[in-house]
Amino acid sequence: MAKTLTVDPITRLEGHGKIQIFLNDEGGVRDAFLQVPELRGFEKFCEGRPLEELPRITPRICGVCPEAHHMASAKAADACYGVDPPSAAKKLRELLYSAFYVGDHATHFYILAAPDFVVGPTADPAERNILGLIQKVGVELGKQVIDARLSCYEVVRILGGKAIHPVCAIPGGMSKGLNDEERAQVQEIANGAVEFANLSIQIFNDVVLGNKGYVDIITSDAFRHETHYMGLVDENNRVNFYEGQLRVVDPAGAEVARFPVSEYLDHIAEHVEPWSYMKFPFLKQIGWKGFEDGKDSGVYRVAPLARLNAADGMATPQAQAEYDRMYETLGGKPVHATLAMHWARLIEMLYAAERLVELVEDEEITSTEIHTIPTETPGEGVGVVEAPRGVLIHHYIPDEEGMVEKVNLIVGTGHNYAPICMSIKRAAENLIVPGKEADEGILNMIEMAFRAYDPCLACATHSLPGQLPLEVEICDNDGRVVRTLTRGL
Repeated sequence: MAKTLTVDPITRLEGHGKIQIFLNDEGGVRDAFLQVPELRGFEKFCEGRPLEELPRITPRICGVCPEAHHMASAKAADACYGVDPPSAAKKLRELLYSAFYVGDHATHFYILAAPDFVVGPTADPAERNILGLIQKVGVELGKQVIDARLSCYEVVRILGGKAIHPVCAIPGGMSKGLNDEERAQVQEIANGAVEFANLSIQIFNDVVLGNKGYVDIITSDAFRHETHYMGLVDENNRVNFYEGQLRVVDPAGAEVARFPVSEYLDHIAEHVEPWSYMKFPFLKQIGWKGFEDGKDSGVYRVAPLARLNAADGMATPQAQAEYDRMYETLGGKPVHATLAMHWARLIEMLYAAERLVELVEDEEITSTEIHTIPTETPGEGVGVVEAPRGVLIHHYIPDEEGMVEKVNLIVGTGHNYAPICMSIKRAAENLIVPGKEADEGILNMIEMAFRAYDPCLACATHSLPGQLPLEVEICDNDGRVVRTLTRGL
């Protein structure tokens, strides 16, 4: 007889999902999926809209990373109009984006991920949250986290018009520049961001790497997959969040593709399963071979660890030193440990902070030459940035009057959807033992497998209830539900 348990609080991710775990006759795990049961619809909302409105519309997809959609959309609009923004405009866009990155990565590390490591993966869920984290590390650090996030989003507000859903990037450049007074304010924030990023890495060193039990979890087979990796790189194959080419490496780290973003359809296709409204991107040259890892599978990963694996290094000195240390500590490159995403995320936070300093100290950053007026008849265009959660693709097809006829969005969590399902299954196989009750702590450790990806399901699917429910169903070998766990339903 099916048994229903309520698990509270709601899991730490953005969106609406359901985990299904299927057991065999012996009580072991036969299969597992993350099911997204809400309709993906934002692409349809954009049809029939003026092209220049999309950089203002698409940030409304989500309040977690609207800056990523804003920049990808603006770059797609640039491509549609065939216009190249002035150098100063590109630097202003990247300035805003770097500040956003520091704040967003801090949000995930401290609020969504750190409770599992600081408070403990099997701790009481009433304590395994941001409040329990602050109780463990002290109120002073909690204030530093809040201040750092507020400061970074103040940069977004200065340039973007508001801290959430910015409206500054327009086809051909920027609608607003940076004056000397604002520059001085941003410079102070940038210097503080570097200090905060280094502090965060030190906390990771002390609390996570200094705990052998946590290191054993990170490097265990329960949280490991050998896949291909994709990331945006500059001309030197260094990580870049704003522009470059997409590079793909295989599980051994060898480059298998490097291409301009406009050619993404030559390299990426999407598989559909009947049980989810999200699609499963895969590498075209290999093909869809199912939920399998390895060199012969078309499954690939994006997001922080994937970006570092796909690149040859970081473009700033302190981040490069941490990049080298991570790979040396974890046995060389590439690293396949899913939970190492958290370490990679902090290295990226440091890179973004250093890049923020570089940009604000650039003399061109206060230039008033920040917009090139589009003059060409619009055509098809693609814009790509690295969202914190991975490669974000905006592809627009307008008519000659600039009215949008078709939109295709592939978001970071979409790229990672197959790997997330695979990670859930691998964790469940290792953690659910036949004959032993799968308690709340075990279920949370299964959640840790997908939480590492920082999944943001609203980008790919849109739910009306305004809450973040999760349902886990455990089924026997015949598909009968034997246990259901729900959160927020």
